[in-house]
Amino acid sequence: MNEACSRPRCLPSPTSCSPSPHRSSSQPQSSSPKPPPPHKLPAATSGRSRVVVVLPLIWPDCSNVRDLGGLPTTVGELKPGRLIRSDNLDQLTLAGHAAVEAAEITRFVDLRSAWECETWPSPYADDARWRNVPLWDPADPDVSDLGLFEQYVVLVDDYGARIASAMIAIADAPPGCVVVNCHAGKDRTGVVIALTLDLAGVPQALIATDYASSESTILRLLSHVQQRYGGTREYLLKSGATTEELNALTSRLAG
Repeated sequence: MNEACSRPRCLPSPTSCSPSPHRSSSQPQSSSPKPPPPHKLPAATSGRSRVVVVLPLIWPDCSNVRDLGGLPTTVGELKPGRLIRSDNLDQLTLAGHAAVEAAEITRFVDLRSAWECETWPSPYADDARWRNVPLWDPADPDVSDLGLFEQYVVLVDDYGARIASAMIAIADAPPGCVVVNCHAGKDRTGVVIALTLDLAGVPQALIATDYASSESTILRLLSHVQQRYGGTREYLLKSGATTEELNALTSRLAG
């Protein structure tokens, strides 16, 4: 493997291991970015079907930002302004920073490795709200030759303490909104968010639908967690989280 293009070995690498899709500073910045299309997710509630619309947020120039509020749970729905998933925040323009501040973020949970954080520094790295919980380290075994599902399983089975730490970082943040991000906002962020939503009682079919091309992969992963550990709550308890921390997490999202 080309060490000059080192990458997270438990999950697919950022595209070409370069700042792409970061925009070149020579390109003009649009003052009115076009909003991404909404995610329309079918859900069943009280015996009736309805469509849950998850609106992407406009944080120029991030490309994969969503507030997970509005998703139904077994006892209600997730509250808006509690949990946001995102790609790397080093892409933010001045307008993007203003949008972040308007969202009243109280914690940034950055899942990237130390190498990634050094190569593409978060603009909030020196902020007391920023917490780095790397799910990958350059010294970890290289499993990049495995399929996506198998890589997810390695992440869940071998790095449970890291995943639990990331979710505890969400749970113990000051009141307000938490952002979870990695480089592209897909794989590492996707695993943490999927487990968080499962813990909160969001239907697994709805969690999977939100992942589009990797829908079956997420369902298989949640099934793996259920079969091997007895469910997400039991998995996190075995990985170092406490009952109080998990209750705080679910209360934060839906309370």
